[in-house]
Amino acid sequence: MADDITGLPQSLADALGAAQVLTGADRLAFYAHDVFTHGAQALCIVRPADSAGVQAAVRLCAQAGVAMVPRGGGASYSDGYLIDRPHVLFDLSALQAIEIDQRDAYVRVGAGVTWAALKAALDPLGLRTPFWGPFSGIAATIGGSVSQNTISHGSGAHGISAQSLLGIEVVLADGSLLNTGVTTGTRHYGPDLTGLFTGDCGALGVKVAITLPLIAARPAFDTASFAFVDFTSYHRSVAQLAREGLDEEHFSIDQALSQGQIARSEGTAAKVTIARNVMRAAPNVASGLLQLGKMALAGETEMREARYSCHVIVEGVDKADVAARLTRIRSIMTADGQEIANTAAAFVRSMPFAPLFNVLGPKGERWVPLHGIFAHSAADEFHAAFERFLGEQQPEMDRHGLWTGTMFSSIGGHGLLYEIAIYWPDAVTPYHREVLGTEYLATIPAYPDNPEARAFAHRFKAALVDLMQAHGSAHFQIGRAYPYLERLDPAARALLQATKAALDPHNLMNPGVLGL
Repeated sequence: MADDITGLPQSLADALGAAQVLTGADRLAFYAHDVFTHGAQALCIVRPADSAGVQAAVRLCAQAGVAMVPRGGGASYSDGYLIDRPHVLFDLSALQAIEIDQRDAYVRVGAGVTWAALKAALDPLGLRTPFWGPFSGIAATIGGSVSQNTISHGSGAHGISAQSLLGIEVVLADGSLLNTGVTTGTRHYGPDLTGLFTGDCGALGVKVAITLPLIAARPAFDTASFAFVDFTSYHRSVAQLAREGLDEEHFSIDQALSQGQIARSEGTAAKVTIARNVMRAAPNVASGLLQLGKMALAGETEMREARYSCHVIVEGVDKADVAARLTRIRSIMTADGQEIANTAAAFVRSMPFAPLFNVLGPKGERWVPLHGIFAHSAADEFHAAFERFLGEQQPEMDRHGLWTGTMFSSIGGHGLLYEIAIYWPDAVTPYHREVLGTEYLATIPAYPDNPEARAFAHRFKAALVDLMQAHGSAHFQIGRAYPYLERLDPAARALLQATKAALDPHNLMNPGVLGL
């Protein structure tokens, strides 16, 4: 076995070609980090050019008994591709095929295609997928999003990423290729095999291609933003908004983020880009100038001062459709809140996939988010518990310079995603240096290595996960950061374990994720 492991990188290079196998020290260090932390360095990184290459690499790793860990865009923070045992990391970013079938309204994409790249391919055709990516879609791959489950663009009308799939092609632990889509006409032809591989974090196989449905892009849109004096008022309003399904998407932030991360995102340079993109997205010049005029008149003071703000994007078949939806949305949201400047919503609509500058804080701090998905009946109680937790932790937070902000979004009409961002002063990692680049890093403060604050951030995050779990939370992007297997009904747990054993009898596919 040891000889097999030692010689595995060369065997992979012989099979795939040296260019598809990375062994340089800088590459191994970079791939050992995610946004938050790090794991053991891989024996090597394989970056196959096609599905056949993935299959060949998987067979060689299986023969050597070496763990295989898939990686998409890398913008993960839940230890999804970090592991502390010998392994080969599979970088799927070279799987870049995009095959569009307009007549049958579907698109087949390689797992390494980013949401931004797919949008660029579909925009000229007036087409889109129902869910069309997270805010990090400039880097986030479709394969990674399907593996982790994610929300954002299109979620108000169409749900999470898992709900916008027709089929998945997966390389299993023995190197065989499984296609879960029997037909492109419907996903639901008998038991939903596609659903089995959504949110699996790569525990059941390596995704190589995904087929998604296509719909017509709606030409008309508008945005609106609302402020609330407390969480209860905000939550009551957004729960009703979600139940009625009037918006394309919405996101909400607390005052800390509106004055920190969001304020930084909307600096002078960003506003020039907003204006350019608003004009580009508008149906005509007059409409674009009108939108920019509204934004300029509205100002931003109210958003900065709001304890909670909600930003809504509405799309429709024409202006009348959008206006009717917005009229009802305003009725819902102003029952407990007030309408404010729509700058944040317009920013997201004009630049849905912004650069990844927010992987650091507004003053260059290290950053890690965590989240829970709560039933509406539990969300207010968790919020109160979170505020008590902050009160208890405040002295230590102050000592270490750690602070938090929160972001929220509805999950259909039956749940609320509550995301907490944690910031603390600390040195950047190889991940940040490569993703952000030296030119950008030179524009923000730098901090010395701060192991004491970093250790506190780890403890703080773990305590918040426990608090969320105590209030019945579910999670996306489970990785190794959130308890999962032990939360299942015993019969469901046994079924999942039996499925894992059938597909991956030697537990070589990303062992440890989901608790498997």
